[in-house]
Amino acid sequence: MKKTLIFLFILLPLIITCSGASYVYFKLSEAYRGEDKIFEVKSGDSFGRINQRLFDQGFISDKRIFHYYAQYKNVLTKFKAGNFKISNGSTIPSILNTLIKGQPNLVNVTIPEGKNMYEIARLLETHGVVSEKKFLQAVQNPDLLSKFNIEASSLEGYLFPETYRFAPNTSAKIVAKTMVELFFSKTSNINFSHPFLNKHQVIILASVVEKETGAKFERPLIAGVFTNRLKKKMRLQSDPTTVYGIWHRYKGNIKKSDLLEETPYNTYKIPALPYGPISNPSLEAVKAVMNPATHDYLYFVSKNDGTHVFSKNYEDHEQAVTDYQRNTEARKGKSWRDLKQ
Repeated sequence: MKKTLIFLFILLPLIITCSGASYVYFKLSEAYRGEDKIFEVKSGDSFGRINQRLFDQGFISDKRIFHYYAQYKNVLTKFKAGNFKISNGSTIPSILNTLIKGQPNLVNVTIPEGKNMYEIARLLETHGVVSEKKFLQAVQNPDLLSKFNIEASSLEGYLFPETYRFAPNTSAKIVAKTMVELFFSKTSNINFSHPFLNKHQVIILASVVEKETGAKFERPLIAGVFTNRLKKKMRLQSDPTTVYGIWHRYKGNIKKSDLLEETPYNTYKIPALPYGPISNPSLEAVKAVMNPATHDYLYFVSKNDGTHVFSKNYEDHEQAVTDYQRNTEARKGKSWRDLKQ
């Protein structure tokens, strides 16, 4: 009897160990038998949430084993956001490999130069990245502004124009943070020491320059005009700044009454820069403000093809307005969209 007890004492742990090992092996090799499906890892998801959804959607049958295996592989915090295809026959190791090393289905979103935060919000929602409302809340979040040391009411001007790849339903905060971080990365080599503008004011003026011309080669010329005006304490008299100030009701045509309305952005009424950036400028526009063309021009008027006529005095400017704006023939068949950069 005593020998039997000793045998059982030695054998029982071995049996338990073998049974446990067999169970783990069985679960690791157990295959998903459903249809091929897309599994979404949401931006900011914790491992626990991912594990629970995999179980709820039937991709795995044991959350504990999946957790232990991910822990063994040291990948608990290495999941990438995005949509991943999980195929029939996938096991826990192959599912984990897909979510860690696979290429997620990301959404490509191109943010054009000169778009403002309202337009960007609409673009992001259209592409299914984030809702317009949530993005606008994020770019006006005081905590995010404080994080980047931006003393303004929003991140307008710092949402760098570029093509981004986001997972559907990405957190608005992460989207905004990604854009601003790229802005600081792209401008890291620029010396923002300006004769009379601080860094934020440089971004404000760059946002105006960006909106005033579709011709890249004109940016230094336009920046030079505004620089000359600021030095002379002249009003900038920029239509795009006025439009931004009435964005909530702007329908595509600016009226004389709009130019007469006093807003913090109407540079026909205020003898200074607008209250804040009116768009998100390109790197070239920022550089143009830091290195404007040297000239005596104080005015410019559109030639209806994306380029402008520049004038040194009001008399010449009025003549250019007559030639290109009051003359309907000068506008026929012309569009800035036909401009060749």
